Amino acid sequence: MQTRLGPRPLPLHLGTALMTWASSESAWKLLKPGSQNSSPAREPPETLAALLPEIGALEERSGAGQFEQALQREIRRRMARLADGVLAYQRHDVHRTLADPPAVWREGNTRLLDYGATNRGARKRGTRAVLVVPSLINRWEVLDLTEEKSLLRAMAAQGLRPYLVDWGTPDDEERRFDTTAYVARLERALGFVAKRARRAPAVLGYCMGGTLTVALAARKPRRVAGLALMAAPWDFHADRTGHAFLLSTGPLLAQLADRVGELPVDILQTLFWSLDPWLSVKKFGRFLGMDQQGEHAKEFVLLEDWLNGGAPLAGPTARECLVDWYGDNTPGRNKWVVGGRRIVPSKIKVPSLVMIPSGDRIVPPLSAAALADPKKGLKKARRIDVPLGHIGMVVSGRARELCWTPLIDWISALPVRRSRVVTG
Repeated sequence: MQTRLGPRPLPLHLGTALMTWASSESAWKLLKPGSQNSSPAREPPETLAALLPEIGALEERSGAGQFEQALQREIRRRMARLADGVLAYQRHDVHRTLADPPAVWREGNTRLLDYGATNRGARKRGTRAVLVVPSLINRWEVLDLTEEKSLLRAMAAQGLRPYLVDWGTPDDEERRFDTTAYVARLERALGFVAKRARRAPAVLGYCMGGTLTVALAARKPRRVAGLALMAAPWDFHADRTGHAFLLSTGPLLAQLADRVGELPVDILQTLFWSLDPWLSVKKFGRFLGMDQQGEHAKEFVLLEDWLNGGAPLAGPTARECLVDWYGDNTPGRNKWVVGGRRIVPSKIKVPSLVMIPSGDRIVPPLSAAALADPKKGLKKARRIDVPLGHIGMVVSGRARELCWTPLIDWISALPVRRSRVVTG
């Protein structure tokens, strides 16, 4: 089996923890009473000042320097626990074993996987086809993590026929793709599914895939029976909490993508790290406390494998995302142009479902909610707020009840649009 590299980039996660914890020792040397490095004019923080009498009493009982030694032991204990958690993940013997369904269409390194091919209920004449579009960054496997935690298999089991877009890894030609090129590829994939199904399919977009499908619906409205969006970012300035690092580095990273031809996976992972630098410390500590052969540990490993996989982002698309989307908010200001057409949600009359996870830290809920705004959002939008996170809405224990079921019900209830409507 291939050696796991995560959490990526590993030196950044370990270095963040080490420098933060080690700084506690340095700060104590500066602030403790009587230190040669302390300044009489420097007042300790209020929380530390409240502890100083207790620390002094401890050292009177146990001897000078005891607190400092205890602090060093705690730093070593925390680093050891983090390292043990990471090693337990890297050495775990579970790997994703689900077989991919057959690919029924290919273009470049993109393929369509037919999740209804092996499901008798999803092969019946008149079955609703669904074009499922994941993000360009993280791979699609989170939608099909295990037999039980698979939105795609749940859709097929309920009689829908999902066709999943597997973007693959950009080849030399695709490294020159901008969002117009990706939407054009989606248009051709949509045309294939519409012809095969003999009726307009529904379209489901997750995360960045949802943003792309808004453009798809704007450009090919007669070929889309309904548009379902899960945590799809749109107004990138509605809430920029936690995005300071991305906003400050965006132009520099765009220049890097111009030179290299892509934005590498480890750079993308660094942007995710910036949203919560302590997330790895917390989650690998929890992982170490799990039964390592239990279902929770196995799902943790599979999800972490997905998070650390990913694909590089094509250079021109990276520039659009970093500078145009996050920097200038072109989608939120109705200035995003795809293939010569401005994408204006309020002009899209396709029946739409906007699902917004309220605990999302990757796509702020206010960003996704812009697509459900009664005045500026999609013309025929239904909004569902889900009390889950960005990933939790897909794979958590409550995902089936709170997200999958209303999503499948909504798609299943869409009116049929016959093939004569989708030929233009």
